[in-house]
Amino acid sequence: MRPANEALIVIDVQNDFCPGGALAVPGGDDIVAPINALMPEFPVRVLTQDWHPAGHSSFASTHDGAAPYDMIDMPYGPQVLWPDHCIIGSDGAAFHPGLNIDPADMIIRKGFRPEIDSYSAFFENDHTTPTGLEGYLKTRGVDTVTLVGLATDFCVNFSAVDAAKCGFQVRVIESLTRAIDLDGSLAAARQGMADAGVTLA
Repeated sequence: MRPANEALIVIDVQNDFCPGGALAVPGGDDIVAPINALMPEFPVRVLTQDWHPAGHSSFASTHDGAAPYDMIDMPYGPQVLWPDHCIIGSDGAAFHPGLNIDPADMIIRKGFRPEIDSYSAFFENDHTTPTGLEGYLKTRGVDTVTLVGLATDFCVNFSAVDAAKCGFQVRVIESLTRAIDLDGSLAAARQGMADAGVTLA
């Protein structure tokens, strides 16, 4: 067991991000069993869940003439338009059936505000609206976090960088993540995480 000040954050291991899902990450289900095996090592375990209302502003289907993976400008900055995914209460939004969710101390749901997307476990994409996770971890005495899950270059990346900005020591276990790699997004994410002081293990 790791020290009491360490937490494992499992990012978005949901059906829609696994093979067969609406926004499938290649090999997304390969990491489920190793994540299950890792959970007992950590005294604090948090799972995150993408949780969008139908018609979310980040869905391409919400914008006339737009296609998935188009870029648009939102009030908070550039936004990738995604296929409809992880709609509240849908099977796609459910955790992968192989993921052991019983050890979770907390489940953070994000992206439920229709007007703003949320990649990070800590902040919405405006980088100012908090999810509450920072406060939860700090009141639990956590100062070191390890991140795994989906996808390396989006939700894992944004969560890791924000965790570092919040003052946590951050490690990403790359073998327990999988990437979308949209137009070089994986290389950019790796560089951004390294620049933020995140350890890529």
